[in-house]
Amino acid sequence: MTYFRLTCVAAAAVLLVACGGSDDPDRGALIDPPAVVTTLTAAQIDAGTAGSGLQPLTGKAKCDVKVVALNYTTVGAKGSESTNASGVMLVPAGACTAAAPLVAYAKGTDVQKPRTLANPQDSETFLLAAMYAAQGYAVVATDYLGFAKSGYSFHPYLHADSEATSVIDSVRAARNASAAVGASLSGKVMFTGYSQGGHSSMAAHRAAERDYGTEFNVVAGAHLAGPYNLSGSLRIPDAIAGVQFFVPYLVTAWQKVYGDVYTDVKQAFKAPYSGYIENLLPHPTLTYTTLVTSGTLPGGPGVTPNQARDAVFQSDFITGSQTSTTHPLYLAAKKNDLLGWNPKARVLLCGGAGDPTVPPAIHQKVMKADFDSRGLTNVTSVDVDAAIQATFGPGGKAPTDPASAEFAAYYGAYHGTYEPPFCHAQARAVFDAVK
Repeated sequence: MTYFRLTCVAAAAVLLVACGGSDDPDRGALIDPPAVVTTLTAAQIDAGTAGSGLQPLTGKAKCDVKVVALNYTTVGAKGSESTNASGVMLVPAGACTAAAPLVAYAKGTDVQKPRTLANPQDSETFLLAAMYAAQGYAVVATDYLGFAKSGYSFHPYLHADSEATSVIDSVRAARNASAAVGASLSGKVMFTGYSQGGHSSMAAHRAAERDYGTEFNVVAGAHLAGPYNLSGSLRIPDAIAGVQFFVPYLVTAWQKVYGDVYTDVKQAFKAPYSGYIENLLPHPTLTYTTLVTSGTLPGGPGVTPNQARDAVFQSDFITGSQTSTTHPLYLAAKKNDLLGWNPKARVLLCGGAGDPTVPPAIHQKVMKADFDSRGLTNVTSVDVDAAIQATFGPGGKAPTDPASAEFAAYYGAYHGTYEPPFCHAQARAVFDAVK
């Protein structure tokens, strides 16, 4: 496989599916008519997967795929403010005419405010089209609060409750749009997401089963490389790869949601970052790369994650979150941990052991052990590291010299490029068994 690049029931329920009903009829209502952006033909999808090396994992396309732009009502982080979010619906078409199960997808961490998944040129959208929609699944993927067409004032990053409402309301929006775009939905719903999206999809899966059991026939969840154990991740002494993006993002988001993570921005952040960090992400123009090359955030060759963390954060703030059970950042993280729930539907956890950004030892293994501690038998956990090493490691093995260019390139691409397709292939295998 060649190198590929990705960014990074009851009768009552049947009636609800048929008529697009909801426990809250305002949430998920369409603001704009659903717009078909384009239709990707099976031949176009096959050409893309063959050229990128994805086809051994996706298989050849069985369906054409309509790319549909959605703009729908939802609620904000407080759960009461009415607002909107945009997203995409991918509809199997052409040779595929059977009623389709609906995959609700949550995207990975995004720093570009204008980006929408309703873009056939977007690599994440193409992966969803090839892996799921071209195989007969309908897909809906939210852009989240604060992105693209959303009028919400910020993005509540890694805030479990608003991630859940954004995803759940995207399912409602897809149902409301289905007749207009020629989609026939079977009523079965699967949740999946990658990285931040793994946290979002699990939060949505939990909420759907807990709060909307008569509305959604949830048959599976595949939660991929997600940070489920956020409070535990604060305890590790060494910073994760990408710390300068992800940790300020969640600290400032949780401050906006809870209001008590810090009393003054300078208590948490060093200058010059304290002067602008609260409104930096998501950004209207800067990307991960240009955030660093412009000097807006630290990073670049030779800068370690610990050095990037220590450049941005006040040391007392980090030490407090690492050691104190009453530190406000730790308490906010505990509110957004996903431990302690009991899924009814089948669950897959997937990640790669070498992931330097969302280490499975901190998140996936702890999550699986938590499920196991209550005797759950419907949860499986998969490690795709061996496949990643065999495909992308020099000589079929992960590089071991931290000073080498190969080491930097391999681990720099691991979470955002190498890992997602292998986990999505595992997710589809689970979905294929219950569709």
